[in-house]
Amino acid sequence: MILPVIPFPAIDPVAVELGPLAIRWYALAYLVGLIAGWRLARRLAALPPRPMRPERVDDLLAWMVLGVVAGGRLGYVLFYKPGYYLQNPGEALFLWQGGMSFHGGMAGVALAVFLFARRHDLPFLRVGDIVAAVTPLGLFLGRLANFVNGELYGRASDVSWAMVFPSDPAQVPRHPSQLYEAALEGLALGAVMLALAFSERVRARPGLLAGVFMLGYGLARSFVEFFREPDAHLGFILGPVTMGQLLSLPLIVAGLFLLVRRP
Repeated sequence: MILPVIPFPAIDPVAVELGPLAIRWYALAYLVGLIAGWRLARRLAALPPRPMRPERVDDLLAWMVLGVVAGGRLGYVLFYKPGYYLQNPGEALFLWQGGMSFHGGMAGVALAVFLFARRHDLPFLRVGDIVAAVTPLGLFLGRLANFVNGELYGRASDVSWAMVFPSDPAQVPRHPSQLYEAALEGLALGAVMLALAFSERVRARPGLLAGVFMLGYGLARSFVEFFREPDAHLGFILGPVTMGQLLSLPLIVAGLFLLVRRP
């Protein structure tokens, strides 16, 4: 029986091609996410309790880029293909081959924020709150780029909105899990974070926004993992548990801690 599927939109992963230079949608997603997050962060920094001057956000952006790229790549190397990169250590630097981990990128950003706040004598949690509030913007764009690339697709399914992804060796209908993540981690979580970020009462409590983000992302990612195809070289880690769910558990715990702790 042939199952009804929605045709996968054939979008060229390369957005702009100028001779030998090819700019992919994935790279543009990172770029636009960082710029949009930077602009929003400047606005939030100017609101009470004004943890830092808006101009200081310009300096923070460079630290964020380094944290995202270094942490995301290192996380992928350590969490997803440690054996391969142990045998081919030089390829760990081949960013153009793809392979980034959000959990690693988040760890890199957290470290960058800590070092930045310490260097400039700024309140770590309040700076972290600003970064947490703008992160869903990048997540939304990144997941859309994953969809355009036809990567990180979902598990086989017979739902009426299933798609056959060109990069899928099995060529079976699957959940468009990238769109689920864009909706939950990007749109839904982003709406919650922005609503809270513009509340003076919420901003008055350091660490609250960061806690909401970590808890919200951890729960959203853990839920979508039930529909997302596990990495072929990893499969399931513990019974039905995937690597994404395992890495999200510390975020959920840390988020709960920040929410219940006394200011």
